[in-house]
Amino acid sequence: MKFVQRLGYYLGGFAIGLIILMFFLNGKKASCDYGPNARTVKNISSKTIVYSENVQLFMNNNGLDSTIVKNLIKFGDVDFAKSNTKLDSCNIYYIDNIYKEKPIKLSVKNCNSFSKIIDMSYINE
Repeated sequence: MKFVQRLGYYLGGFAIGLIILMFFLNGKKASCDYGPNARTVKNISSKTIVYSENVQLFMNNNGLDSTIVKNLIKFGDVDFAKSNTKLDSCNIYYIDNIYKEKPIKLSVKNCNSFSKIIDMSYINE
């Protein structure tokens, strides 16, 4: 059997396999969160989010609501260099993002049953 024929059979089987996977995974909430940033953000987002008094005041003063804050977390970048991930009970993560063309940072305390946003502020450049 020539190389071209083997390649054709391989690509045909590969295409059929992709179609079968698309059929089985269609409509499922399957995700491929393998990177450390994606896993951390998904873990924080999946829990009940609690806001400190300073964060609630910041949100009220700047017209932010809980949906915007959840999106800031979901699409933000975790700064692992600043984060404290070696704590026993609740790790603290620093998340950077941009809202209305202004850089914003969040400090999130990620515990087993909830996530608490302990600080939120705009970054002055």
